[in-house]
Amino acid sequence: MTGLFTDAHDFSVNELTVKINPAPPAGDLLHDLASRIAAGALHDSDERCDAPKCHPETRVAVQAEIYSWIVHGDRDPDPAQKTVKMKWVTGPGGTGKTAIMGSVADTCKQDGVPAVTFFFSSYASLGRRRKTLFIPTLAYQLAQHLPQLKDPVAQALRDNPLLFKKNLRVQMEALILTPLRQVEVDPKAPGVVLIDGLDECEAEQYFDSHVSSRAPESIERTKDEDQLEILQVLREAAVDPAFPFRIVIASRPERVFREFFKNESYTSSFAPPLILDEKYNPEADISLFLQSKFDEIRRRYDLPLSWPSPGILATLLDQSSGQFIYAATVIRYIATARHGNPHTLLDQVLKLTPATSGTNPFSRLDAFYTHILQSSSNPVLSVKWLWMINGNLPTGRWVLFPGFDTPPAAFVNHFLQANTGDPEYVLGDLHSLIDVPPSDDLESPYRPYHKTLYDFLRSEDRCGPMYVDDVGCAEFLCSRFFEICTHKGSPTCGPPYQQEFLDTFFDLQIPYTSLFFPRLKFAPSTVDWWASGCVNRQSRSTIAKMFYRVHLEPNMQTLAEFHFASLQESRPESTESYVAP
Repeated sequence: MTGLFTDAHDFSVNELTVKINPAPPAGDLLHDLASRIAAGALHDSDERCDAPKCHPETRVAVQAEIYSWIVHGDRDPDPAQKTVKMKWVTGPGGTGKTAIMGSVADTCKQDGVPAVTFFFSSYASLGRRRKTLFIPTLAYQLAQHLPQLKDPVAQALRDNPLLFKKNLRVQMEALILTPLRQVEVDPKAPGVVLIDGLDECEAEQYFDSHVSSRAPESIERTKDEDQLEILQVLREAAVDPAFPFRIVIASRPERVFREFFKNESYTSSFAPPLILDEKYNPEADISLFLQSKFDEIRRRYDLPLSWPSPGILATLLDQSSGQFIYAATVIRYIATARHGNPHTLLDQVLKLTPATSGTNPFSRLDAFYTHILQSSSNPVLSVKWLWMINGNLPTGRWVLFPGFDTPPAAFVNHFLQANTGDPEYVLGDLHSLIDVPPSDDLESPYRPYHKTLYDFLRSEDRCGPMYVDDVGCAEFLCSRFFEICTHKGSPTCGPPYQQEFLDTFFDLQIPYTSLFFPRLKFAPSTVDWWASGCVNRQSRSTIAKMFYRVHLEPNMQTLAEFHFASLQESRPESTESYVAP
């Protein structure tokens, strides 16, 4: 064997130090993986501590069918169906999909069935809104359930430190499929990957400084593209013989899902979809839910057992149209309203009539949302606040909080309020629609209870006179931005919280409206304060984007004319005319 000193002579070694840098242990690499996951997306995370779950003795048939498929597969005489590992659970908004998936996850945990979960949500932490952390989150949970995967997963991270920057297909292969092929896993042992709310996954926007010579831009993607990418990598996993778990995906029946699960090239890979319709008798479950919740209200207010009457319960059941969200909102409205006793509040609900007739299954819910919002002191202002809480404009073309989690309610309050006390004035009567943290809670964000609220607010036909479009929201945002900049901080925010407020403020992406923004008349010292704050926060891209929108994007024609006029002035001897293109 050839060594370092083979054939060497006439030398001596007085002191020799050899440094060996060992590879980091698997535990350290998995700790790094843990820092890259969306912890809030796990079914039992603290972020989901009050997430909806099926009320006891409700949705029993649906849960049983999903759980049976997870453990036993399809009871189909076709042997090929026994190996199918992917199932779609679907239904309109408000039919209880998230509650069902959460309860199934709990049942799996209680029965010792490994369950890897990811609960998307459009109004939750950033990791639950986008695809970035999706594969690492699945890989981490798989390694927890199958400890023999830890070393192969650690090796994958060791071999490719940039793995987290790769696309989902590469991540799935490196972090999940390749490690599974290297270990022994009992193929008959039940296990499941539960994905909820995939239709709420937002588009990931990629920043590219080479797109424009004027200013950095993002490469626009649609949420359908990212949702389809997730569906495709999950299908690739499902058909891989090394992948041992079944996969259940819950979503609304939006186009990208309908086309994917009906694709003739894929259909042999899928179990029959589970559609949440009348077959599962939602009315019986809603009736149980209402009876149980009214029992709680009766005990709290010491009301007679005869309230509400069976006839009233039957009316509420009919008005719900099979939607759990309607029944749940009625209960929250009665239980959280600031004004009125339960009798009065229930009477108000019963007297509501839909604004439009026809077959719209959400007509009753629309009437109820309208009633709640109109109880606010300033309904239109309340709608503007609700859009800011959601973090984007009605069309979804603008994200207020890009690249970071939804900020605490305390920040939203100090940013949007013109006067101390505005949050109570604007949102005080909306506690049945959004979870409002206590005023002394500086960490928790506002949490809308259900996406159907924003479906309603997004439609002018459904929302009526309370509808606020992109321009209305953008102008409201710009005016608040101007107020903060003019005061060089929030005028309603005390010194202890001011710096924390500004740290988030300088990261905001404020939409520019060419008709409104110039009227704000920013003073040079104000602009200098804002730009300096962005630089100190390492938010230089925010400055570049704002400059582009203010000076270049609104009126490129005007700039072109200015450019050619400048050329003409610089060449007085020329008799040629420059014409702007």
